[in-house]
Amino acid sequence: MRSLIGAVLFISLLSSSHAQMPDIGLQLVVGGFSDPVDIAHAGDSRLFIVEQGGVIRIIDGGTVLPAPFLDISTIVNSGANERGLLGLAFHPNYSTNGYFFVNYTNSSGHTVVARYSVSANPDIGDSGSALPIITIVQDFNNHNGGDLNFGPDGYLYIGMGDGGDGGDPNNRAQDGLNLLGKMLRIDVDNPSIGSNYGIPAGNPFVGNPAVLDEIWALGLRNPWRFSFDSGTGDMFIADVGQDNWEEIDHQPASSSGGENYGWRCYEGNNTFNTSGCGPIGNYTFPIHAYTSSFPTGCSVTGGYVYRGTTYPKMQGKYIYTDYCTGRFWMLEPDGMGGWTNTFLKDFSNFSYASFGQDVNGELYVTDVSTGSIYQVIDNSVVVPVELISFEAYAKGDDVILEWQTASEVNFDRYEIMRSNDGVTWNKLTSVNGEAFSLQNRIYHWDDINVPSGQWFYRLKIKDLDGSIDFSSIEKVLINDTGYVRPYPNPAKAGQMVQLASDTKSLLNAKAEIISITGKRMANVHIQEGSIEIPEDLPKGYYLLRIAGAKSFPLIISN
Repeated sequence: MRSLIGAVLFISLLSSSHAQMPDIGLQLVVGGFSDPVDIAHAGDSRLFIVEQGGVIRIIDGGTVLPAPFLDISTIVNSGANERGLLGLAFHPNYSTNGYFFVNYTNSSGHTVVARYSVSANPDIGDSGSALPIITIVQDFNNHNGGDLNFGPDGYLYIGMGDGGDGGDPNNRAQDGLNLLGKMLRIDVDNPSIGSNYGIPAGNPFVGNPAVLDEIWALGLRNPWRFSFDSGTGDMFIADVGQDNWEEIDHQPASSSGGENYGWRCYEGNNTFNTSGCGPIGNYTFPIHAYTSSFPTGCSVTGGYVYRGTTYPKMQGKYIYTDYCTGRFWMLEPDGMGGWTNTFLKDFSNFSYASFGQDVNGELYVTDVSTGSIYQVIDNSVVVPVELISFEAYAKGDDVILEWQTASEVNFDRYEIMRSNDGVTWNKLTSVNGEAFSLQNRIYHWDDINVPSGQWFYRLKIKDLDGSIDFSSIEKVLINDTGYVRPYPNPAKAGQMVQLASDTKSLLNAKAEIISITGKRMANVHIQEGSIEIPEDLPKGYYLLRIAGAKSFPLIISN
């Protein structure tokens, strides 16, 4: 009887575990990037995408803004496969101080961590504001690490590789007087005299003449990506292996630092080169290691513990992948002091290089082979509302809101939200939907007599079970002068034309190109202050008629 009960319990546990498995999927957000290697957010709805060549771009509401947030490509050395602009972190007080930090390799191939400031335009960083924080000499052109994150303690953590070549020939990872092969922790808010950073008093090796003060942990080969669990504060380090093992290291939030993760003495849980190494008890071994061979993988890409709200089966799971194979796994505590690793899906040989989170804890991943950004989703979750589009545009002093859905299941209502800063939102009204509909539905609502200035709109989507989701954010400018200057003018067919008012750029509106005989030749949409002239528009004299403004001359030349 006891055996039968045990068997039934075992089957029950297996069934329960299987029921909790997410059916992971990758949903395209947007493409067109050049070697996207990092994703970050600044505490708002935007996603910042780091391109290895030295450019940072913004995704806002599913659209890539035309102007880069930062372009430092002239000082970034991306000539080797692992060099370039590699990491981005926003200061915890970014909303008030405007500081963000980048990690790149310079013309000499050395690692530079520098601080920049945002400009008066929140979508543009000030490329002339660079403050070098720390420069670290690299031995070779690979194993640069590149990631940096602010921890829950407010300090900046920097993941450093061992400096490259095979097998760490200079034994940098075990050398306490070298910053390579380490996890560093520095204070960027309280610099020491003669330096642009300070040393936190709680760093584990402060006062130890055999170990540099900046070092938080050592024994790393190439911690390409590491992250903090926003729920617990634990650190997860994905350390790329040599030839045989890829590993995930873990540091609990309660740690006071000082761990030695073993490289080059150990690769994964196995010995590699124990010359000069200490007793095995001196080292902290990975919570998971997998063989560096096909079809499993050859280069781990570290991820995040999912803390979003959309996909409950992913909650609390550390999700990661392998760059060489596109296999995805999840790690979670087994309840007995260990960890359980579960295979999720094989996306087959895509180059997934880095993960990132948005402000709501939803998970994203970059694909450098196609230049695409994907959201990591759970296909088993039925989305109550499938929103096809949401658009807001100016018409005189009014703002027109239009949206379309493909289906509505167990749905309650839409709440129309407005903000003047994109942070603090006010409810304008509610619009009822269908509790159950599998048909396309089109909605329309007008915000009447909106004061002049820049406004933000979004939909708050409420389901019958009380769960909440949001649409993308749309920016609209109610122009306060009615006078607009197209530039350049004359323009050419197919060219982008900037539109500026007396006070500010138009952000989002509809416009028409009218012939001098009054015939409408084209409808165009103003996005971020510019329009694209249709390629088939003949040369001649036209009027540009903007919703909410007058008509203005526009000349199209050859």
